[in-house]
Amino acid sequence: MGETAYGQIAGLLTSGRVAPGERLSLRDLAERLGTSTMPIRAAVGRLAEYGALEVSPNRAVRVPVMSALQFSELTDLRQEMEGLAAERAAMAATPADISAIARIEGSFAAAVRRKNPDGGRAVALNRDLHFAIYAAARMPLLQSIIERLWLLAGPVLNLDMRADPRRLANSPAPRFHAAALAALRAHDGAAARAAIAGDIAEAAAFIQARGILKEE
Repeated sequence: MGETAYGQIAGLLTSGRVAPGERLSLRDLAERLGTSTMPIRAAVGRLAEYGALEVSPNRAVRVPVMSALQFSELTDLRQEMEGLAAERAAMAATPADISAIARIEGSFAAAVRRKNPDGGRAVALNRDLHFAIYAAARMPLLQSIIERLWLLAGPVLNLDMRADPRRLANSPAPRFHAAALAALRAHDGAAARAAIAGDIAEAAAFIQARGILKEE
């Protein structure tokens, strides 16, 4: 139950379904996930060790608010690690991998083209697409590192894809995703790395330009 609870709460973070500064109740999480508070408490403690959640002395749980400096460092790390995973995926992806990635890429592109796009669905599909690419690299240690980075990055993505429907409709993410898919099909590692790094960099630039990250 502890591993299940951890995976479910981690999923809330990586898919951007909770936002920076949002307070979380252990009881509400338990009800939401259909379990008791004991595994929830253990999962929250583990995520707090990773810096993905904050637990105050009175046991209140909150999603951390990232500083601009921390976000800049996180962006640099994501570009390196996720770019490497995409590069290796271009070499290792099977036809079945590419077919699965293409289905998610098409779903994401369709989601952002909708008249009233669903930001929550777009964030989740974006996460699914990235991780499908990284799984195709068949580098489990690298993927676990990326998963840790996404525990921190996921909530901040609320500030991008959920910021404004117009932002989602005009997002360059579909272009980067299409370029990544084309690179995988061509087994072009350098192009795959560039597409994923560009996707991360553009989203980060938008968030930083909004001036909503806290200063040190």
